[in-house]
Amino acid sequence: MELDRAAHDLSADVTPPEDLKRQARHSSGFLERFTTAATNWTGRNSAFACAMALVIGWLVSGPIFHFSDRWELFINTITSVVTFVMVFVIQRAQNKDTLALQVKVNELIAAHKHAHNSLIAVERLSEEELRALHDRFVQLSTSAAAGANTARLDVDVASRKAG
Repeated sequence: MELDRAAHDLSADVTPPEDLKRQARHSSGFLERFTTAATNWTGRNSAFACAMALVIGWLVSGPIFHFSDRWELFINTITSVVTFVMVFVIQRAQNKDTLALQVKVNELIAAHKHAHNSLIAVERLSEEELRALHDRFVQLSTSAAAGANTARLDVDVASRKAG
């Protein structure tokens, strides 16, 4: 009951989407705007086309440079640098998407009166605790498929057993 009240209070404090958009425009710094633009661009067809044009240009220039060590070093250096940077671009995009997804799921959990509000911060559990909780939900699903009377899942019992 207390968790439901806290979830309701939390949802009352959520900023409307229009205000969030306005805040994002004003509060995001240069680095965030740059990384967002890089993330968006690298996922487009034009980025792939640029990469292919670079590789094709490099291949075509091989005979011109007599397939020299410098010619090979050029593509090796470029691909190494791009790969290094892309690791961080991809990780940033995944982190942001995961966080946004967690917020959306948390809102759904908080809004549903029969949901376990204790699942809102489930990402903070250890992997072992998450596996135990997953196994409890699989048991519940199996029981429901078999037509058993499915009582509400006791999440706290599952996390105590895992710990």
